[in-house]
Amino acid sequence: MSQERRYSFEFFPTKTEAGHEKLMDVARQLATYKPDFFSCTYGAGGSTRDRTLNTVLQLDGEIKVPTAPHLSCVGDSKAELRELLNLYKNAGIKRIVALRGDLPSGMGMASGELRYANELVEFIRTETGDHFHIEIAAYPEMHPQARNFEDDIANFVRKAKAGADSAITQYFFNADSYFYFVERVQKLGVDIPVVPGIMPITNYSKLARFSDACGAEIPRWVRKQLEAYGDDADSIRVFGEQVISEMCERLLQGGAPGLHFYSMNLAGPSLAIWNNLKLPR
Repeated sequence: MSQERRYSFEFFPTKTEAGHEKLMDVARQLATYKPDFFSCTYGAGGSTRDRTLNTVLQLDGEIKVPTAPHLSCVGDSKAELRELLNLYKNAGIKRIVALRGDLPSGMGMASGELRYANELVEFIRTETGDHFHIEIAAYPEMHPQARNFEDDIANFVRKAKAGADSAITQYFFNADSYFYFVERVQKLGVDIPVVPGIMPITNYSKLARFSDACGAEIPRWVRKQLEAYGDDADSIRVFGEQVISEMCERLLQGGAPGLHFYSMNLAGPSLAIWNNLKLPR
């Protein structure tokens, strides 16, 4: 396994032209830090399909940072997935984040011919061989829809063994949960790099909503301190930056193979942590 650490930033496709311009400005700024790659999300049930595609091609082609599209199997047929894979392959895209994907609201069970991420990983391998470096998702604190932790670990192992090259975690605020997860999957024979997903803290109410939905636990002491700051955005930012920087330092010292920043389409919060850590760029 390579000892090279890797650093990456994630974007989400925007709904407006103005938002897209802002995203590109942020990407240009982050590109000067020479990240290993960018990634770009894919809305529930493929709802941002064209916006994701255009954003990925522009980040990769114009900003010149290798960009990994998220690809989810929920709501897409094999033919649609095949078409997207070919588009990306022909455009020179070399990395894909393969996910089951979120169900659009109102959709009960997964629709589409592939129901689980491990099936999507197998499908990508069958269709494109070794062309793509495949990332999968990991949930140190358990996927919110998993029946229990054991099930979730087994699901991760299945995805990894289907042909994944590495994994990116859901964000978390407790480094121990990450180390425990990695130790568990390694004992089950999975030795792909598992890169921690890092969420900068900038807005407490948004973060609390988001974290409830995706099953990321905000430790009580962090939550209480953020609540105490009320609307004082500067104090929230300074405290958040310190908490996350210290956690990242612990993760890297403990052997994490890199960091993946959930940029939320902003440069400042991720770069503050990057600069605090004096990352080698």
